[in-house]
Amino acid sequence: MLDDHHHEDFRTQFVREPAALRQYPALVLNADYRPLSYYPLSLWPWQEAIKAVFLERVSVIAEYDSFVHSQRQAFRIPSVVVLKDFVKPQKRVAFTRFNLFLRDGFECQYCGSRGDLTFDHVIPRSRGGVTSWENVVAACSPCNLRKANRSLRHSGLKLRREPGQPTPEEMHSVGRRFPPNHLHESWIDFLYWDTELEA
Repeated sequence: MLDDHHHEDFRTQFVREPAALRQYPALVLNADYRPLSYYPLSLWPWQEAIKAVFLERVSVIAEYDSFVHSQRQAFRIPSVVVLKDFVKPQKRVAFTRFNLFLRDGFECQYCGSRGDLTFDHVIPRSRGGVTSWENVVAACSPCNLRKANRSLRHSGLKLRREPGQPTPEEMHSVGRRFPPNHLHESWIDFLYWDTELEA
């Protein structure tokens, strides 16, 4: 992941598979000290974080109390690292299953339920509807079955909000409402320092 062939890629790759992060994950911050991503949280397995430190691509901001040992010395495992080079946020949000659910807050856009989500074409494909940000919404199975191949008007369902293409800023904001299951105490300041204070 961190070899020279992927010099540009490594900084924005982070692991979504929990198995790789069970022990000592490192929170990865952009050069402005904000996480590269909130949901999924930008995390590297400890091995990748240590490799990045040796390649001088990151600085260590906080560490675990645990050590790893090489033949010659012991190293504390990084818990927060910050990139030395700023990564520009993407200009557009990829149209993916995950991002669509995130845009819709992991809720059915017809009834608001959070379980058993799938997708629905607001204008059915059989009626010329396209697969796009503007025409696809998260929907629970019962609402999806109820709507079937009908138009909104004929189904009796109403959209909670009009679907559209989200900006990276909107996705960043939505993502912060879904904290990850695993939080190390050293991450807290970096996850929440830029939230607005409540009046």
